[in-house]
Amino acid sequence: MPVTQAPLSYDPFAADTIADPYPWYRRLQDEAPIYHQDTLGFWVLSRYEDVLAGARAHGRLSSAEGVIYIRQPLPMMLTMDPPDHTRLRRIVARDFTPSAVSAWRPLVERLAAEAVERMLDERTTEAVTAVASPLPILVIAQILGVPPEDYPQFREWSDKIVESLAVIDAGDVERANRTVEGILALQQYMAALVEVRRRAPAGDLLSRLVQPRAEGALDDSEAFWFSLLLLVAGNETTTNLLGNLLHTLASTPALWDQLRRQPELVAGAVEESLRHDSPVQGFFRTALTPYVVHGVEIPADSRVLLLYGAANRDPRHYPDPDAFRLDRGAADHVAFGSGIHLCLGAHLARLEGAAVLRELVQRVRRLDPAGEPVRGTNPILRGMARLPLTLAPA
Repeated sequence: MPVTQAPLSYDPFAADTIADPYPWYRRLQDEAPIYHQDTLGFWVLSRYEDVLAGARAHGRLSSAEGVIYIRQPLPMMLTMDPPDHTRLRRIVARDFTPSAVSAWRPLVERLAAEAVERMLDERTTEAVTAVASPLPILVIAQILGVPPEDYPQFREWSDKIVESLAVIDAGDVERANRTVEGILALQQYMAALVEVRRRAPAGDLLSRLVQPRAEGALDDSEAFWFSLLLLVAGNETTTNLLGNLLHTLASTPALWDQLRRQPELVAGAVEESLRHDSPVQGFFRTALTPYVVHGVEIPADSRVLLLYGAANRDPRHYPDPDAFRLDRGAADHVAFGSGIHLCLGAHLARLEGAAVLRELVQRVRRLDPAGEPVRGTNPILRGMARLPLTLAPA
């Protein structure tokens, strides 16, 4: 007798969905590629071609009301439409080209080597605390020009601010207060630092962004919001990339062995991890006009969830999408979004992931689980909260 499946009732904020969203994604793609979440009142797109088209349809699917479930306009590029987005992106883009990011390679490689050295000293370590969490915040802080003594405070503010991504209830006062506390503290700090950099440029990213140049300059408010964007987007997504990648490699010894035999696949491993377990699972948009997908009309003013994590596992686009293949070469994934909001820090995230992995491949013979891994509980950002590992030196 055939098994009857329960009616599809997808909720991205449910604990079981956050723990393992991929069976839900497959059902959405097969049964309801244009899905309406009745309880919370938003639409969901899950197939690769639809998510890609939605990410590029900035004239019809707006980011201006925020990219999380709660409508939350903020004056940062991630939550802006043209022309404001265009102007700000033009000012900052030249500092994030592949050639510009390559200037940060020595810094990233030094920090990665130091982190792996500490992990090897411990032999059994907790990888999120040892490398996945501290490395990105150190990179962002040093690039911006934040003094080293302030790095721990930067991490604390980041943790508070990123909580906003999990908010689904505007009445969640406790979480909202922590977010506001983090934002206000960072704003006060950055205002003082911007004032210093305007008077005495120091050659760091913040100095370049607030000094006049052909593309324009950021004012004090814009400098703060861009710094916040770097702190949250550049930090949390890379933390999740590293945690997800190390979790996959530690739990699949054959992949680790292959990578050690073929270290030229390091960049491919980073790319495949971005596809296979995307650090950002999806962002919301708002329909400016009726938006039609495969004959289904999504009404104007509707919230639309673009599921990057689902698109990257769509069997219509990727053969055997649940398999992690070091040589897949799927550079067309949407882990960093697409269109005008393609992640500005994508090259930096790839650089950090490859630097850590290359260091580990060279210096670690075996990478084994050393306890039960713990997933994070954020519905938007998918990563590891705890990842105990044992490293055997090469």
